[in-house]
Amino acid sequence: MSNEKQIEQEIQDKGLNAPRLTPDLVDSVIADKYFFTAADGFCGSVNYYANHHDSLKLLTFCVLILKNGFTVTGESACASPENFDPEIGQKVAYENARNKIWQLEGYLLKEKLYRAQ
Repeated sequence: MSNEKQIEQEIQDKGLNAPRLTPDLVDSVIADKYFFTAADGFCGSVNYYANHHDSLKLLTFCVLILKNGFTVTGESACASPENFDPEIGQKVAYENARNKIWQLEGYLLKEKLYRAQ
């Protein structure tokens, strides 16, 4: 069980039912996700035929499109080329992007609670 799920279970077990964010809510605002490396991005640029540094292949980006059209990004950089694994890079980049949604949704909830006072 992930740490996030363990915390959610503890919150539920303690009956903490005031308005709050949940992992399901965070997931529900994601409309789409895209992954690419910096090398992929470079190859799509106007400098397509220029040489690029091999390290660009080790930097993975995740772009999450939220249901309202807003975008958040996350990244994952690998220090040792021998350890680079695209699947792991995507997982780390995704979690980094998803963590930004918690902040955005937390602000939105706090604003709603404030305005309701």
